[in-house]
Amino acid sequence: MMETLEGVELCFSQLLNTSCRKPMRSHSEAILFYILLSFISLLTVMLNLLVIISISHFRQLQTPTNLLLLSLAVSDLLVGLLLMPVEGLHSFGTCWFLGDFLCAASYFMVFLITSASVGNMVLISIDRYVAICDPLHYPIKITQKGIQISVCLCWVCSGLYSSLVLKDLLTQPGKYNSCHGECVVLIDFIAGTVYFVLTFIIPVSVIAVLYIRIFVVAVSQARAMRSHVATVTVRCTLIITAKKSERKATSALGIVIFVFLMRFCPYYYLFLTGEEENNNHSSSYFVIFLYGNSYLNPLIYAFFYPWFRKAIKQIATLKILQQDSCKAKMVIQ
Repeated sequence: MMETLEGVELCFSQLLNTSCRKPMRSHSEAILFYILLSFISLLTVMLNLLVIISISHFRQLQTPTNLLLLSLAVSDLLVGLLLMPVEGLHSFGTCWFLGDFLCAASYFMVFLITSASVGNMVLISIDRYVAICDPLHYPIKITQKGIQISVCLCWVCSGLYSSLVLKDLLTQPGKYNSCHGECVVLIDFIAGTVYFVLTFIIPVSVIAVLYIRIFVVAVSQARAMRSHVATVTVRCTLIITAKKSERKATSALGIVIFVFLMRFCPYYYLFLTGEEENNNHSSSYFVIFLYGNSYLNPLIYAFFYPWFRKAIKQIATLKILQQDSCKAKMVIQ
């Protein structure tokens, strides 16, 4: 036994028979990875805090669409604060020293935040569909209270769903560990299939159908604007002229959804094939790519939305501490 362990470092040296072996990593590579991951995590937290503070503080920004952005920013904040560091430990193949309970909790947070993010994307797509395809009824169909209820249901359902998928791990933490210092989870075929369908197939299909419909309507509106037909009715005129700001918002949110899907497609491929467990070395830097949309989303907002740039300026100059700053006009109507 001593010969087989000669020259091998253990996660828990006092547990010769049950401890996992420490992975062989170069010191310089580990330092580089954790410096990069720490920087990205900090950037993600700071940028999404700006979004959360902006929408929460300024009353004019508390529109139904922005409430969805607020929910998405909360999930992105949790990604930078919790998922990136924990997933970095998982994927880089280091020993797990935080215990079985926190191991189970970390996987629960991964499933919860991922599911909630997907749900937010679907809600954003529905919001944009109504805004573009039925603008006259948008204030009636999409209300602030309705969005608040939808967002709450999205998070609650994500939590319940994640609990069901990880029921065995949550009731028996460490059940799937083969040695001390390991943190793994095994999902059976049925649960994995349901997870894949509910968090990928159905949401992607809904998003694709809605945005195809939005594209068709936007093209028809553009043609109508160019035609200058004198017989255009008042209803059509209102629909066309009211679309400029909505189309801009739809373009920005369309990019957010596209980036999200492009980054999560490889994740679901690895989830189905199980390669994330078999090749930790190659998946270590993949974590940064996977959650890249969490720090890219605020940058997209800053590029497309003048109100976000103005809000950042207000926050950076501490003007939000002034009395009645929440009533400041952030959007020129």
